[in-house]
Amino acid sequence: MKIIVVAVLIAIVAALFAALVFLYRDAGRGKRVVWLLTLRVALSGSLVAFLLFSYWMGWIGAGGGR
Repeated sequence: MKIIVVAVLIAIVAALFAALVFLYRDAGRGKRVVWLLTLRVALSGSLVAFLLFSYWMGWIGAGGGR
């Protein structure tokens, strides 16, 4: 469970950093920045939904343990 959460958090930060790189590289003319920021929002929403579902199923508790 922890590995999934950490992996998604790393992917969110990587998408945010890549969007910053493309913002400077494309000077605002490309669509890569918008696509990467959309990906970041989708990953964030998916992570929140996964954590809520995990709590609902009883896989995680209020303290983070089983």
